[in-house]
Amino acid sequence: MTALEAILREMILESGPISLERYMALALGHPVHGYYRTKVAIGAEGDFITAPEISQMFGELIGLWCVEVWRLMGAPEAFHLVELGPGRGTLMSDALRAARIAPDFLAALDVHLVEISLPLRERQRAALEGRGFKVAWHASVSEIPPGPAIFVANEFFDALPVRHYVHRDGGWRERLVGIDEEGRLTFGLGAAHETAIAASGEPDDILEVGVAALRLMTQLGVRIVTQGGALLAIDYGYGEPARGETLQAVRAHQFVDPLADPGEADLTTHVNFTALARAAKGAGAAVHGPVPQGQFLTRLGIFERAAILERGATPEQAAAINKALDRLAGEGPGFDVATDMARLFKVIAVTQREFDAPPGFEEAARERA
Repeated sequence: MTALEAILREMILESGPISLERYMALALGHPVHGYYRTKVAIGAEGDFITAPEISQMFGELIGLWCVEVWRLMGAPEAFHLVELGPGRGTLMSDALRAARIAPDFLAALDVHLVEISLPLRERQRAALEGRGFKVAWHASVSEIPPGPAIFVANEFFDALPVRHYVHRDGGWRERLVGIDEEGRLTFGLGAAHETAIAASGEPDDILEVGVAALRLMTQLGVRIVTQGGALLAIDYGYGEPARGETLQAVRAHQFVDPLADPGEADLTTHVNFTALARAAKGAGAAVHGPVPQGQFLTRLGIFERAAILERGATPEQAAAINKALDRLAGEGPGFDVATDMARLFKVIAVTQREFDAPPGFEEAARERA
């Protein structure tokens, strides 16, 4: 039994079952035993690999995207470049290196990283050390100083806790985490129906509601509208409302029971981009996308960038470049449906309403016109 499981069991025995949202929040963010507080989760030695770790091309293109968005903002003389959940700092490091083509952009920015993991903060500090940028770390978005800002969130919203509701006995009952007869953590249902949910459903249908994600998107949308800036969010998810649960736990690159050994595995869900877009629009912002990651990266020039890298590469390096390209943006020889990031991952941008379509979203804007 993990230390966090003992805490959770005591909490449930004293006060009753807890929501899935509360369970996820503690399993990931408990100040002492939470997964993100104690683990370096990303990379071959961790539990999963993100796009920046697959290829430098990903972060480089995001950096160039930020340069163009800064120009769309009117090139403010001072602004914040903010990454939410920056992992090992690879994306930000690659982005800043690519942005050297725009010295005015680099001179105007200061870097802010929203990260609760102390081990990862150390990795980020090492990745950005000696770059000559002022870097500040924060535990939440609310700590970011006021002013125009460009926010980047790669695989961030998927880690925010959700609630589950199951259609049973003619209504929606919340899924809770309790303790079974053998003393193990288990799923159950609340006794009362949730009267605030008006959606219809069939028996055993599941609604997955990301209240934390919607709350954060509203906060970001309000900030962008009132202070200027943009948000780029990249994550695996879906563009149309769906029924069913997507909760998964990953440990050492393998799926595991989400209730086993809390604090030792990464817990995520697929992102509901329709709901995120609705929240941003409700805050008065404009939403561009979602578009599949493959299309987005193709429009930004990832195939052209790969060709440039291949010119001076050895055969082994060229093969690695093409393998990364297939995984991030294409369906070439290295395509694997199980790791099809090009289609599984979606991209949206949130801006002020007067913005032109940011890079990567021009075709989508023309299709809506």
